[in-house]
Amino acid sequence: MSAELPSGAQWTIRHGDQEAVVVEVGGGLRSWTRGGVPVLAGYAEDEQCAAGRGQVLMPWPNRVADGRYAFDGKDFQLALSEPGHHNAIHGLVRWAMWTLLEHEPHRVVVGYRLRPQQGWGGCLDLEVAYELDEDGLTVTPRAHNVGPDAAPFGFGAHPYLTTGEDRVDELTLTVPAARRLLVDDRLLPSGTEPVAGGPFDFRDGRPVADTVLDTAFTDLAPETDGRWRVRLTRPGSDRAVTVWGDPAYRWVQVFTGDTLAGEQSRRSGLAVEPMTCPPNALATGQDLLVLEPGQAWSAPWGISTR
Repeated sequence: MSAELPSGAQWTIRHGDQEAVVVEVGGGLRSWTRGGVPVLAGYAEDEQCAAGRGQVLMPWPNRVADGRYAFDGKDFQLALSEPGHHNAIHGLVRWAMWTLLEHEPHRVVVGYRLRPQQGWGGCLDLEVAYELDEDGLTVTPRAHNVGPDAAPFGFGAHPYLTTGEDRVDELTLTVPAARRLLVDDRLLPSGTEPVAGGPFDFRDGRPVADTVLDTAFTDLAPETDGRWRVRLTRPGSDRAVTVWGDPAYRWVQVFTGDTLAGEQSRRSGLAVEPMTCPPNALATGQDLLVLEPGQAWSAPWGISTR
């Protein structure tokens, strides 16, 4: 009898020279290669996911201060899953066992029913569809309120991208954002500021160099198709990776990995995280979605490469 893998069942999809693997634990994306070359800095089949790699973040992304929030006249206390900062972090489903709903050669859909539990009162049917085509990978999450009461909701994703660099300092980054979130020493919001002319202005593309980023950006400028795009290139290489987001994703977090342990620090991909709301949205209500009974939400995001 073979041993269970740390991330559970592995569901592989392919298109042309692309191959991606979605996993049972968390319903996340463990790996994606094109022509045998990694596009994501993921993790191995025999490893546990670390640092949120490829995970989906529902029903909220990022942090909730002290794990406390109020909704619909009730107070809630979440488990403090980031004890070092006394926060709840990255939702309730990234370690849950997801179910395979559909599986075609190029497409897989996974699902999970989120029920009431400590700090959470809603009942949501969650799905994530992953699809490969000639343009790359499209990810379409969906949340459907199947409970009797309204539920707050936010979505985020946590892919780490790579162009084959040894360190993220080799990358040139383009982020079409006019503002960035300011945070305190617990990485909780303390305001916003314009990026224009400062060290966080990546609108025209510039080297990451020694810039430390664990930064949420907003006021994202769309391109002609209505989607914003964050681009990573590496001088001297013909490889590039682009994350795009539907207008529903009003925020994008960029993380250079400085706080990762040991040799992973700044050496294991650049996280580019589309989010529908900023950190602490459950508590502040900023850009937070409210799903009424029977209501569903869905919006695509994706990654392309050359």
